[in-house]
Amino acid sequence: MDNTILLVDDEKGIRKVLGITLTDSGFTVHSAGNGQDALRIFRKVQPSIVLTDIKMPDMDGIELLQRIKQENPDTEVIMFTGQGDMELAIRSLKLDATDFVTKPIDDEILGIAIKRALERISMRRQIREYTENLERLVEEKARQLVDAERMAAIGQTIAGLSHTIKNIAGGLRGGIFVLGQGIELDNKKYLMDGWEMVKGNVDKIRTLSLDLLNYGKYAELNYSFCSPNQPAEEAVKLMRARAEEFDVEFSADLDLTLKSFCFDPEAILRCLLNLVTNAIDACRQDISAGKDKKVVLQSSPADGWGVEYRVSDTGSGMDAETLNRIFQSFFSTKGTHGTGIGLMMTKKIVDRHDGKIKVKSQKGTGSTFIIRLPYITEF
Repeated sequence: MDNTILLVDDEKGIRKVLGITLTDSGFTVHSAGNGQDALRIFRKVQPSIVLTDIKMPDMDGIELLQRIKQENPDTEVIMFTGQGDMELAIRSLKLDATDFVTKPIDDEILGIAIKRALERISMRRQIREYTENLERLVEEKARQLVDAERMAAIGQTIAGLSHTIKNIAGGLRGGIFVLGQGIELDNKKYLMDGWEMVKGNVDKIRTLSLDLLNYGKYAELNYSFCSPNQPAEEAVKLMRARAEEFDVEFSADLDLTLKSFCFDPEAILRCLLNLVTNAIDACRQDISAGKDKKVVLQSSPADGWGVEYRVSDTGSGMDAETLNRIFQSFFSTKGTHGTGIGLMMTKKIVDRHDGKIKVKSQKGTGSTFIIRLPYITEF
């Protein structure tokens, strides 16, 4: 409970005075005169905050801090130190103490330290609850995906999704740790870095959820008779702003002589959006000095096919190992930054059209994805 404090000091007078002050401030206070009694009470009442003197007989405050952190790392521990105990105080911070207050204890300074501890407790709880809710949401979407698709390789798919969720959870834990360091050290850069890590992983969970919904959405195709340039033109309109945002030159070369035929234009638009997004990201992540960042979307006729789409970029490219895995379930070409669903869904849509998709790429020179759709006049 956040309002429960364990006060540990071998001086009875200090325990009595501080106990009265903390009780008047609304806290439930338990006290102990030595480390062994403190551990016994700690295990019984599980306080959120422990206030302990550093120098005590038998078990000192440093050892007590270590024992408490072993049993419950989330417990906030504030150390009381004498004027000559700064080395011990710094050591306690390295052992994850929340703060230290020098004796004689000033009520206002102690209040600030306790407030900081409560803020850490509150932030940790909020982030944990938010993370658990998001993980439950993703797991629910995964179950819906399995039900909708009746996938034969259920075990493999769930394993891939679990790995993706684990990566996101790991990123969130990393962000929480950096946030905690920022609060502990009162370091604004750490706070901002930690917050950006948390926001990035929350965005990734949202993207994963949307990708799962889209994956299930195209279980059945909605054919219509239209120009193959229609989804390509729409993709250009939708992606131009993103390309400009990252200083990527994005152009289209569409063959206007292409004949209309039957396919699902919305599903093919999703494929092209996935490929163009990946191409822009590949250019954005390539830090080669002086290299032009270009993405080109092309449509052209192909022997025996209704259309051939090409999405080419001058980005970072892929090695042979990556090329062999790009269409596997939940494998991302973006490392920890992607969901691994976009290319899987793109291949699924192309396969349902009885089309073909392939990729040419070389590390450091860029990639070209090629989609071919059959010429169908009736559906």
